[in-house]
Parts: sequence; structure tokens; C-alpha cells
Amino acid sequence: MKAMTYERFGNADVLELKEVPDAHPGSDSVLVQVKAASINPVDYKVRQGHLKGLIDTVFPVIPAWDVSGVVVKPGLDTPEFEVGDEILAYARKDFISNGTLAELVEVPVRTAVHKPKELSFEEAAALPLTGLTALQTVRRAGVSAGQRVLIHAAAGGVGSFATQLAVLAGARVVGTASERNHEYLRSLGAEPVTYGDDLVESARALAPEGFDVILDFAGHSAMQTVPDLLRDGGIVASITDHRARDVYGGQYVWVRPDRANLAELAGLAARGSLKIEIAEVFDLAEAAEAYRKLETGHVRGKIVVRV
Repeated sequence: MKAMTYERFGNADVLELKEVPDAHPGSDSVLVQVKAASINPVDYKVRQGHLKGLIDTVFPVIPAWDVSGVVVKPGLDTPEFEVGDEILAYARKDFISNGTLAELVEVPVRTAVHKPKELSFEEAAALPLTGLTALQTVRRAGVSAGQRVLIHAAAGGVGSFATQLAVLAGARVVGTASERNHEYLRSLGAEPVTYGDDLVESARALAPEGFDVILDFAGHSAMQTVPDLLRDGGIVASITDHRARDVYGGQYVWVRPDRANLAELAGLAARGSLKIEIAEVFDLAEAAEAYRKLETGHVRGKIVVRV
């Protein structure tokens, strides 16, 4: 089978499209013909060696965890799926090696759900990691109706979903984004503010009493503004900065595969309650270029690779 691989840590130049041995299913996994996969910042952080000591890397590596496709061979004990079933999955395993940028991938049953017919393969592949991250962060922070919620990087892959989920929960959402994405945030139900030196002033103007919840999907300097923007007793949650937990007593979120959560997200998207924003679709042979675009940090929504 063809797969995008790399054999050493480095930038996107280490990625090569190669012929590799076919994947095969384990006893509690299914073999999936990949129709689409999506890429995420964690992929290139792994490739650059930044997750050493957190999760083991076994070379050669096929990157990415998000996938949609068709079951071509069930494992020995996988009654949930049959040949021909269309699925989507956050196919993260206990070590990094055999990912989803390939023609075939082994997908653990615990990570997969049936794909709703209303979603294209590209849309389905764009949902798992970022959607699960958003849902689990919103839930861990206890976002509820009537709250004032500030979301950093609200137009990004995770932020776009978190914004919609917080709005669906009945919260009033303010989202930080560049000016070119302000109208997009309004379409998701949020009030936009611009990154920059006047962020605190602009956000305070919208919530003079401070925010009940701050969700950080940006990192960098976002955590420095927490004392000025979080009300007394408020909650901060971050996927990038452990100070949310260690300094402010909030939540640090590392997304987990969760079939129930993923099925809930897929259902919301199928009903049109959750918009999936796709920035661009690349072919498998163009995956290195897809990562280069993602690494600019200026992508709205998700980048998808069609296999």
C-alpha cells in the first residue's frame, strides 16, 4: 500500500510517499480502506520531536490519527462493524507509528463509529480529533446556559467546534481571532475580538464583570490575560498550557478517544447543528505541502487529505 511516511524527526521535508507493507487488523480492530484523513498540529509536533517522553515513536512513522473510510476486513472480535461499513475514527494508539495517511489503516474499535450518510468522507475525517478536543474541553470546563465564555483561537480547528458547542449549550461566547475571521465567528454565534495589545480592553468592554469560563486553544500569551479577564470563581481550561490547572486551578485537557462523544458529534453534524469547516483538501501525494500550510498557523477550520 502507499503511505506518507518519515524515518527521522524533522520538518515537512522528511515526509515521503512510499510503498509499505499492507496494514492488517488485530483482534479488536478493523482494517479500513482510507477515503480521507485530516491533519492536526499535534502531528507536526510529533514529527519535530516535541512529544518525546510523552508518547513513544516507532520509525518509520505514518502520521495522523483522524480517518474516514470503509471497513474491508473486521478483526476476530469486532461485532460492531461489518465489511462495507463506512466509519470515522480518532484512531490514536498507544504509540506513534501506523497512522492514517495511507491507503489502509488498522483502526481500534474503541475509537470508531459509523459515519452518518449525511456527511461526506472529507467532512467525517475533519471531525474526530478537533471535535473531541472541543467537546471534552467544553464539558470539563462545565460550560452552561447563561455563562460568559471567552474562547481563544475561536476560528481554528478546535476553536470552531468549541465555539459552536458553547453556543449550543446556551452560553454567550466571545472569540478571539484575526479580523479576517470575525464574520466567520459571527456566523457561528460568537462575538469576535482581535488578538493584540488591546485584547483585554476589547474583551472587558464586552464582559465588564469578567468571564465565567476561558477556553484556551491558542497558547502563547493567552494565559497571561487570565487574571484580567476571568471573574472570581471562574474556570479556565487549556489544551496548550498546564498553568490553566497548576496556577489557576482549572483544567488541562489532553483529548481521549471516546466512541460515545464521537457519535454525539457525528450526530450533531449530520443534523446540521455543528458546522464542519474545511480549509482545503489535498491529495495523499501532497501531504507534505498540506503540513506546510498547517504549520503557518493561519488556517481556518481543518485541512483534509483525500486518499
